[in-house]
Amino acid sequence: MLIKTPTKFFLVSGTGEGNTSLTAFDDALLNAGIANTNLLKVTSILPPHCREIKPIKLPFGALVPVVYALKISSTRDELISATVGVGIPANKNKPGLIMEYSCRGSKKEAQRIVGEMIEEGFSNREEKLKEIKIVSAECRVKRTGASCAAVVLWR
Repeated sequence: MLIKTPTKFFLVSGTGEGNTSLTAFDDALLNAGIANTNLLKVTSILPPHCREIKPIKLPFGALVPVVYALKISSTRDELISATVGVGIPANKNKPGLIMEYSCRGSKKEAQRIVGEMIEEGFSNREEKLKEIKIVSAECRVKRTGASCAAVVLWR
């Protein structure tokens, strides 16, 4: 197995600016503390028994499973936001849910939508929700701006 099932997770967010979309995204990753790694975008399931940790310094070049929301814009003065949320199940033997959302607008609105998405996901599964953890990034674009929020899954 290339990547073991994660046992830990942490939430990060960052904003960035650049001359291009890619350099703005890279700057947001630097700001969030997860640059210089190989991010593997995965879908939205938090493994059972996965516990939250404080953000750690990731090894350069590591293969890192991550669920992220990203919004990039080149419209000067536009407000952009990215939000991720983790729904923690009441039953530790069940998986949690990770939802992501990005938009033109405020992080407050993005946080509301992510919270609703997590609640709906748990309702669809007929599972009880213990708590929701949310992180967001909000950027007022200067050149090309990026807002990124991520749930990093770690071993």
